[in-house]
Amino acid sequence: MRSVTILLIILRGIPLLMNGQSLVLEQETVESNILKRKISYSVYLPSDYETSKRSYPVLYLLHGGGDDHTAWVQSGEVQFIADKCINQGVATPMIIVMPDSKPGKSRYFNGYKGEWLYEDFIFQEFIPHIEKTYRVKSDKRYRAVSGLSMGGRSAFTYALHHPETFVACCPLSPGAGALEPEKAREFYSPRGFEKASDSEILSYHNNHSIIPLIEKISENQKNAVRFYLDCGDDDGLSVENALVHVAMKRHNIPHEFRIRNGNHNWTYWREGLESVLAFITESFHK
Repeated sequence: MRSVTILLIILRGIPLLMNGQSLVLEQETVESNILKRKISYSVYLPSDYETSKRSYPVLYLLHGGGDDHTAWVQSGEVQFIADKCINQGVATPMIIVMPDSKPGKSRYFNGYKGEWLYEDFIFQEFIPHIEKTYRVKSDKRYRAVSGLSMGGRSAFTYALHHPETFVACCPLSPGAGALEPEKAREFYSPRGFEKASDSEILSYHNNHSIIPLIEKISENQKNAVRFYLDCGDDDGLSVENALVHVAMKRHNIPHEFRIRNGNHNWTYWREGLESVLAFITESFHK
């Protein structure tokens, strides 16, 4: 009887050994020559990463204001949600990378005076570093970007600035930036633009606010990225997101738009991440 019990224990353990365990590394760093400092990031590696030789698609997942690269790990439960989606066949195994934008006042964007070139860092140093360090597929069709709140707006802006880089973009509860040019100074001044001229602020507004960027998308780029936009009905940013949806419809930019029950909080974003991973997986497979 004892030998049978031992055998059952061994057999029950085989799937765990075969499937392995996913891994999250929270304190990875990359040395940036552009920013002249080390930038931290977290990375999620799927359960078969250590046992396979395959390369994986990648999702760049951006945190919100006031948080850092560990937010999606600690508050967003990205490991649990990604494991669940992959195990249920909702999502394909992928690498999820979460960079830290906290050190700079302009956060994910370049500062208007060139003192903080974070967007340059992402595209010239960070993405190449990830593709060199991990077994990541380097084609556009296997690269996606998402984020929440400030990170959602930044993900949206990245996809509009660099449509050749991402196959899919999934902003959760993003801010649209200043909705009206005349309110741009009020919006940007607390973000390091106190001494900027009106022309500098207007130029920055037109290049970093979602609706002005949508309005200047060229006809041949309207299908370059698959967009999925999601915001809660009780979120203070829901009107901005509805206006972004209207602008995209008006300019014939294909996208999915979701208004779910919820507010600007982690409960909403955790629930939304499952749909994001499913949408991105569909994009990888097209």
